[in-house]
Amino acid sequence: MKTVYKLLLVVILVAVGCESDLDQNPPNIAKSNSLQDFEGVLNAAYYYQHGSVTPLAVMGDFRADNALMDEEPYPSFDRFNGDIVVMEDQFFRPFYSALYKSILSANNVIENSTNTSHIGQAKFLRALSYFKLVKVFGDVPVNLSASPSTTDKSILERQPVANIYDNIIIPDFLDAIANLDNSGLSNGRATKIAAQGMLAKAHIQRGDFSSAEPLLAEVINGASGAGISLQENYGDIFGFENDLNSEVIFATQISSSITDEYPESEFWSWYGGLDTKALMPLDPDLITAFEESGEVEDTLRRGVVIDEELMASPKYPQTGGPDHDWIELRLGDVILLYAESLNENGAPAEEVLDLLDPIRERAGLNPLDHNNLNTQASVREAIYEERRLELAFEGQRWFDLVRTGTVNQELEESVDPNYFVFPIPISEILASDGVITQNPGYQGS
Repeated sequence: MKTVYKLLLVVILVAVGCESDLDQNPPNIAKSNSLQDFEGVLNAAYYYQHGSVTPLAVMGDFRADNALMDEEPYPSFDRFNGDIVVMEDQFFRPFYSALYKSILSANNVIENSTNTSHIGQAKFLRALSYFKLVKVFGDVPVNLSASPSTTDKSILERQPVANIYDNIIIPDFLDAIANLDNSGLSNGRATKIAAQGMLAKAHIQRGDFSSAEPLLAEVINGASGAGISLQENYGDIFGFENDLNSEVIFATQISSSITDEYPESEFWSWYGGLDTKALMPLDPDLITAFEESGEVEDTLRRGVVIDEELMASPKYPQTGGPDHDWIELRLGDVILLYAESLNENGAPAEEVLDLLDPIRERAGLNPLDHNNLNTQASVREAIYEERRLELAFEGQRWFDLVRTGTVNQELEESVDPNYFVFPIPISEILASDGVITQNPGYQGS
């Protein structure tokens, strides 16, 4: 059993019925005023991250140009006309529900625990939850209480993304940095270095490279001391036998011995072509991207990421699938984000490109040509390409396209910006009596 679940208390699954997820009390074993030890409540906050994993993976890769669905209505992920709302029960509602349950449990710890580490971890998980929510839905309702009102519907009003970043995501990650050390790395807990990395990622998602750069530098400079390093073999990052390896900074831990609320095929099934809705999920465009990069043969990275014969990804092997952790942040990602920040902040091309060499060397590639890549624009393009190949099938591609403004360029079509975010679950809109509103482009669908 994964370490993070050793002290997990029995979780009572609350009925959602006609209630909004914000109207529920935290689904913990006892009321907060009767608890002395909040570790079980904290573990519930970790546990509920499970439900966000597969929906985020599918949205990140199948909405983009890495993966395809075969069976209707699932190809709606590649159609930008609003009909994706039919995927509510399988993807958007479980994602939304799981994260607000995680937030409720985190709120309980933040309000009532006196354990500094527990509060720091809860702040990290609450920030992570809201970060995922705003990336997927844009404006969302905000709840910072362990016992939100069940009668005041105004708390369900969606709050602007900028306010959520400024008032929750950034302050919570900062509090986590202040209250955590790195002792939790060995057992999958939130840590100071994970909070630094995720805060930097949040800054970059909103285009604030000047705030991100020093945080990323701290992560890279502190990695060795925390026991974090690039895996020599790219394939050793993934698979249940490699969970919590040296490259992983934070992962949502998954164990077959713990019942997952998410009832559908898991991310490793979708990527591997094990679900009948996507028997050959590999998008030919990703094959082309590998070929254009020089990874024509079965190189050290290509063979891990894509299988052209099966037209699927073997990145997460079928063996041990139910025990694959979901990597939220790893050092390879941080290095690429640091290179991007330096480039956007005007660092010399040579300095930026040097950061990419270890990533490419591990992939079996030669260093990039510093003579040809000598402008900010050309280095930017090289970084984008490296991120696509390095992080394919890790749920990142779509959100990278949106934040970099390259959706139309990379998908080779004109996409209405309304569809850069996903539909709010209709069940939540109905449960709130219309206080929660739908994203433009999806009304009436």
